[in-house]
Amino acid sequence: MRIGELAARAGTTTRTLRYYESRGLLPARRSGNGYRSYDESDLRLLRQIRTLQDFGFDLEETRPFVECLRAGHPEGDSCPASLAVYRRKLGELDALIGQLTGVRDTVARQLERAELARAELAAEAEVPGGPEPVCELGGDS
Repeated sequence: MRIGELAARAGTTTRTLRYYESRGLLPARRSGNGYRSYDESDLRLLRQIRTLQDFGFDLEETRPFVECLRAGHPEGDSCPASLAVYRRKLGELDALIGQLTGVRDTVARQLERAELARAELAAEAEVPGGPEPVCELGGDS
């Protein structure tokens, strides 16, 4: 199949395919007339790359999976190098989840503090002569 058909079947663009070719992820075969020529195995490589990228893997992280498929394995993640990439990516994700959990905890504490302060202001406003609550952002409350 030619590049346009492969791009359409893989749900990508010909420009992307040429980029993958330049990075050594997609084989560059030419037919007799000079056109790029692809087969079903190339479509399989592209689907592997696209799936991993959808999961957040960068292009270079897909290389061991592509090489595993090219070596004739039934799945791109059946080789030790692919498993190592999975392990590394899980470590990165765990670290990010830890950071996000810390940020979430900080925001939750800020919200709790703000709600307590607002409740205190409201309670003081009910006392004769107490302050009237005012929004600090300048909008209407």
